[in-house]
Amino acid sequence: MTPAGLALIDKPQGFTSHDVVAKLRGVLGTRKVGHAGTLDPMATGLLVVGVGPGTKLMTYLSGADKSYLATVRLGVATFTDDAEGETTAVATKDQLEKLNPQQILSALGEFEGVQLQLPSKVSAKKIGGKKAYELAREGKEFELEPAEIEIYKIKGSEPRFGEFIDLDIQVECSSGTFIRAIARDLGEKLGVGAHLTKLRRTRVGPFSVEDATNIENASPMKMTDAAKALLPVVTVNDQEQTELSFGRALDVQSESEYLAAINGDKLVAIVAGGKRLSPKTVFND
Repeated sequence: MTPAGLALIDKPQGFTSHDVVAKLRGVLGTRKVGHAGTLDPMATGLLVVGVGPGTKLMTYLSGADKSYLATVRLGVATFTDDAEGETTAVATKDQLEKLNPQQILSALGEFEGVQLQLPSKVSAKKIGGKKAYELAREGKEFELEPAEIEIYKIKGSEPRFGEFIDLDIQVECSSGTFIRAIARDLGEKLGVGAHLTKLRRTRVGPFSVEDATNIENASPMKMTDAAKALLPVVTVNDQEQTELSFGRALDVQSESEYLAAINGDKLVAIVAGGKRLSPKTVFND
């Protein structure tokens, strides 16, 4: 039986998100595998992967909030805003010695809230059909537009002072937030430059890295369980299941934007709420 549902993978460092998908195709024995929310190769942590019909659920996860653990190094700026890029600026010893823990943590706290964030130049943002990192590697000049994001919570540990200053942070944020850009902007705010040295994603929407497995032990959660985690549920009977399978709306009202229509242990459809429940994605297999 072909596997179906969502697999929660703890992505190892050095793997691209595409690498994970490619390996999972072999492990699970199906070509129909796709991921939500790209992680950079240097990053580890939660990658949510759709398997079989589960790929259709990715749409309902695309705008999910996320949580991260990261380490910022103050005193060194890089071209990519992370440890993989070449160094572009280094702070002097005097500049770093003028900083104290209270200054650093106070500046970090100012990032909470709704704001416009300029994405990192080496990112997957598209400009004229090409990804920003492709243009950057080609040495082409371009400008990215700031995007509105929200940082719900950001917290830092006690800074570690040495040749440079390392700061561990926890971030809860909206989809589309670049943690590398937070590191870059914190360095600019403090006048010493900064980049990201570690990044681990711990949550995507309702899913936690604590429930994730490595690639070799991947086991997709059932379609019904995945849908219940993502969306409110409306229970339907056999007749209503038939109606939805033919693309017909149900005379049921709901204030929810989308709901998972479930009959017993079968995910029948994802429906749009309103005065009637209109099928948006139907699962006939």
